[in-house]
Amino acid sequence: MAKKKTQVQELKSMIIQTPLQEVLHQSMMPYAEYVILERALPRVEDGLKPVQRRILFTMHELGMAPDKPHRKCARIVGDCLGKYHPHGDTSVYDALVRMAQDFSMRAPLVDGHGNFGSIDGDSAAAMRYTEARMTPLALQMLEDIQKDTVPFRLNFDDTLSEPDLLPSRYPNLLVNGASGIAVGLATNIPPHNLRETVAAVSLLIDKPNATLEDIMKVMPAPDFPTGGVLLDTPEILEAYQSGRGKLTLRAKVHIEQGRAGRSLICITQVPYQVNKAQMLEKILKLSEDKKAALGCISDIRDESDRTGMRAVIELKKEADPEQVLGYLYKYSDMQVTFGVNLVAIAEGKPVLMGVKEAIRHYIKHQKNVLTKRSQYDLDRAQARAHIL
Repeated sequence: MAKKKTQVQELKSMIIQTPLQEVLHQSMMPYAEYVILERALPRVEDGLKPVQRRILFTMHELGMAPDKPHRKCARIVGDCLGKYHPHGDTSVYDALVRMAQDFSMRAPLVDGHGNFGSIDGDSAAAMRYTEARMTPLALQMLEDIQKDTVPFRLNFDDTLSEPDLLPSRYPNLLVNGASGIAVGLATNIPPHNLRETVAAVSLLIDKPNATLEDIMKVMPAPDFPTGGVLLDTPEILEAYQSGRGKLTLRAKVHIEQGRAGRSLICITQVPYQVNKAQMLEKILKLSEDKKAALGCISDIRDESDRTGMRAVIELKKEADPEQVLGYLYKYSDMQVTFGVNLVAIAEGKPVLMGVKEAIRHYIKHQKNVLTKRSQYDLDRAQARAHIL
């Protein structure tokens, strides 16, 4: 009994009693900081999250250039996990898959071979079945990385070096956008057209005092990979100015005349991040629930094939297609809002910024990259001249 008592006393002495506010400061703050800086938010310079950067760097080290054959995704994921990313293989493979989907990325960075999912929400095949290599744009992200252009740091076990950010020879943050949820912060950046974004960067380099209106002449609005129609509202300017705003996206639709005088509503493009199969399912449910307004829908079919997307909503003879369209925009995913929230990590902390500020950060990064590259080339040339 005495032995038991001493054991209990020993255990009691090992219990550390700390007030909750101290525990929160000691545990929650570092965790939140880690999630914000090392997981969920992209860097303003290269527009990548750490997992994406590590995947590209791993592929670069494995020599998976666009002119080389595709290689197993399991190999890329395994290398990335073993060398740089101390997390689960699912997180790495999911990020790799998304970088290969042309309906998720405006300019895909991975050239996938095999089943990488579809706009209907089908998931990609397991990594042992799929293959990948870099796209030409991914090479632009890594150009001159071997010339000391970007800072490197040690990996999780201090045996290898990994880049803090990539040289990124084009403004990837705006071209591909980003979305992520951190602790107390989130980001949602829309993708833009590559040519327009590069033109906006060139404009700000030539005319540092250019206004947002000048920038919007060359880069008028976001450009989504799935197409659709972006409504021209004052919210676009608001989003570009403050970094926050709501954009309204619609499916691209035209009306055809079917057999027996019936009208067909044909959808050829859906809004960004909308699952086509779920959208059509929701329209079918609406036609059953809202009989008064949408009871005139007689058939819904998906006629998409390898030539492109085409979904058809067939109406009854007496139906007014414009009126039906109005209801569908209001109640279904044929019209959605995209909440812009331009948050990225700049100078070591998360910042909500406008488009102009984001481009300025990118230009500053490019100046650093070019200066360091020139210095590296000069040092090598001087060393060679000394030997000669």
